[in-house]
Amino acid sequence: MPRLLQIAHDHVSPAGAVAHQFVVRGYDIDERVVVPAERFHDPGVEFDFPDPAGYDAVLVLGAPWSAYAPEVAGWVGPELELMRRADHSGVPVLGICFGGQLLATAHGGLVHKSPFPEIGWRPVHSEEPWLAGPWFQWHYDRWLTPPDAVELARNGAAPQAFRLRRNLALQFHPEIDTAALKGWLEFGGDREAVAAGLDPGVLLAQTEAAEADAAVRARRLVDSFLDRVAVADPLGAR
Repeated sequence: MPRLLQIAHDHVSPAGAVAHQFVVRGYDIDERVVVPAERFHDPGVEFDFPDPAGYDAVLVLGAPWSAYAPEVAGWVGPELELMRRADHSGVPVLGICFGGQLLATAHGGLVHKSPFPEIGWRPVHSEEPWLAGPWFQWHYDRWLTPPDAVELARNGAAPQAFRLRRNLALQFHPEIDTAALKGWLEFGGDREAVAAGLDPGVLLAQTEAAEADAAVRARRLVDSFLDRVAVADPLGAR
């Protein structure tokens, strides 16, 4: 049975339909949570990441912090090294939002603050049908795509996806469902939404209405990652 290393950075970021599809494809999931619930408001923890060479794929989820925030630098550095080791070993990595930004940072890109946040269901444009939106967004930063990567999706706010060898970075959240969004809102997201001029109740209602279709598209995205990106030639230009 293939093994998936699933890295959750906090206790309120479940992988939803994305993780479910990995299970459907036969993966055994080993989930590691970096910041436990009791340290959510003090995320400067120490964390030992496992060797990615012991897995068949890595899934890196989102986080409520910036990739360059000093309070998480103690474990972001080792996580970036994990991504580089995975790339060197040919282990596929799927990075979502914060995870996608870490992939960009690990491979020569740059993450910086966006002129404005993206929160809610937003269009995503791509020539790849499995990446085209709308997808749910919640981010205040954006990446500059690494020089060797191929940009696969975009919108007016930020690059939305890139592929680099066996790595796939996403800025959006294909894993989101109503239960996960409720968790985000309960842990400070409600205030962030209001500050951005959004109604948390409307976000929940929109997510509930989109949930079934979004789950289907999330499963198709995982299949495309496994069948297209994860089997790419790992010996390409680095």
